[in-house]
Amino acid sequence: MANLVSVERASVALGTAQVLDAVSLGLGGGDRIGVVGRNGDGKTTLLSVLSGARVVDSGRVTRAGGTTTGALGQADSLVASATVRECVLPGIPEHVYAGDPRIREVLTGLLGGVQAPAVGGLDATVGPLSGGERRRLALAALLVADPDVLLLDEPTNHLDVEAVAWLADHLVRRRSRPGNALVAVTHDRWFLDAIATTTWEVVDGSVNAFDGGYAAYVLAKAERSRVAAVQEERRTNLLRKELAWLRRGPPARTSKPRFRIDAANALIENEPPARDEVELVRFATTRLGKDVVDLLDASLVLGSRRLLDGVTWHLAPGQRVGVVGVNGSGKSTLLRAVAGEIALTSGRRKEGVTVRIGHLTQEVRELDALAGRRVIEAIEEVKSFTTLGGKEVSASQLAQRLGFSGPRQQTRVGDLSGGERRRLQLLRLLMGEPNVLLLDEPTNDLDIETLTSLEDVLDGWAGTLLVVSHDRYLLERVADTQVALLGDGRITALPGGVEQYLALRAGSTASASASASASASASASGSGSAAGGGAASGSVRAGASPQGPAASTPGASAVELREARKAMARVEKQLARLGEREERIHVAMAESATDHAKVLELNAQLRQIVDEREALELAWLEAAETVG
Repeated sequence: MANLVSVERASVALGTAQVLDAVSLGLGGGDRIGVVGRNGDGKTTLLSVLSGARVVDSGRVTRAGGTTTGALGQADSLVASATVRECVLPGIPEHVYAGDPRIREVLTGLLGGVQAPAVGGLDATVGPLSGGERRRLALAALLVADPDVLLLDEPTNHLDVEAVAWLADHLVRRRSRPGNALVAVTHDRWFLDAIATTTWEVVDGSVNAFDGGYAAYVLAKAERSRVAAVQEERRTNLLRKELAWLRRGPPARTSKPRFRIDAANALIENEPPARDEVELVRFATTRLGKDVVDLLDASLVLGSRRLLDGVTWHLAPGQRVGVVGVNGSGKSTLLRAVAGEIALTSGRRKEGVTVRIGHLTQEVRELDALAGRRVIEAIEEVKSFTTLGGKEVSASQLAQRLGFSGPRQQTRVGDLSGGERRRLQLLRLLMGEPNVLLLDEPTNDLDIETLTSLEDVLDGWAGTLLVVSHDRYLLERVADTQVALLGDGRITALPGGVEQYLALRAGSTASASASASASASASASGSGSAAGGGAASGSVRAGASPQGPAASTPGASAVELREARKAMARVEKQLARLGEREERIHVAMAESATDHAKVLELNAQLRQIVDEREALELAWLEAAETVG
């Protein structure tokens, strides 16, 4: 069908940088586009061109007649004095939104229900809300409006894992109609894989299109890199032959070989300039002893909220832990408590003698004090020289490797983009050579290339790692174990990972709804309210048993124990076979990297394997609880 938005040879320059250079593309009905690229390469500019907020310097942008467009920016434009109702449901009567299943779904998924309890109710004022709550409001308002073309700039920023999962599911189900389209700039690779049918890469003023989500994009990039490497090798061999011939004495000074000299010069002139690649470096970590950080019978109360309630938690040397939880559950506060930056209400914090903690916060607050300094000065404040690979390296050389070119090193910290500030913060943190890393939402503002480099550094990290993130891809890549803060004051282990967390949250929500319904029914009947509430509570516990501790069966008979052990052994064999199937599919994907249809088919098989594995792991956990 015809494009909803068409861009023809559009160019946009910001200062001396050509952000978009004669770009042509089309956005058709039913398209779900994920946009990736390095910080500063023009992803946000592309969205503003598509929305009509920015006029192109040259070229043309056309829209189909009657097409409506809605955009979510990285910074919201909510009026502080407005109410939640005025922002999300402007002019919509209660009977209309309460009776519209699409609007009810949005309100439930992002705001906790029709009465919006997650943000203090529909009559709450926007001003006092947190960044995460304001992000939910802005998203909810856009999804309620339901424009034909939906443009989202980093929609997962400030959202928890549960909200990201809901948003991906909603967009796939609701934004696949022929009359609408979706474009999302995101660094969240799981989200990108979940929603995108096409990936656009913005790089060096152009926009390259790849079929599929993140997995297919990576495979296609790998194949393009392989082809480019082969071409470069041929080019280098030809250049080497030309230069060798030119060295062969007097014949090179005659007029006839002049053509060969021109050919060699042409090869050199056509050499493409090196890209400004980001390379996060590996620093030696200070030796870590057997004791790291222990929280002993720790309780922590902030205002009216009890975030930790008598928790004992030991961080071991080399342990790699991912932390998930809803917004406001205390994830950032837990990191501050581990770092010793906030005092416990009760209990004790114990730190090993050799521990050196590096704490990456969300707000990049320590850079605010350096706003007037230049980049190179901010790095030299930590250390002017360090040793990498047995060689002494200067702060300027390190800055260069992290993407700060010579002129960019003289830029004031206050003038850096969000991604550049995050890179600078990471470099300063690593230069301190900590052996315990606490990372609070490290993916915020980082592009995918920088994220990949960061993960490579963390793969070889010799110390202890504690990371809070809503980025499921990052958690699965760098963390060996995962824990959750569920708002009950405890730290809950998640052997089943993020999927187990989502199941626990779904069970908790269902339990709360069932209890509320039972209480309402009992009150309406006017009799036996206490008994009715108890019956409802019992049924909820039974329904939630596959996920929680209620599934354990103390006093199981010998027959039940034997059957449970058999079930565990059977599941383990099935998991092993799934692993073999998965390995074969990965090999097939690598071999078929240029066949996009085949890659998409294999990717669907991988997702099926993931679903099967999750079901098997849950079955194993149930059997393990019986065995004890």
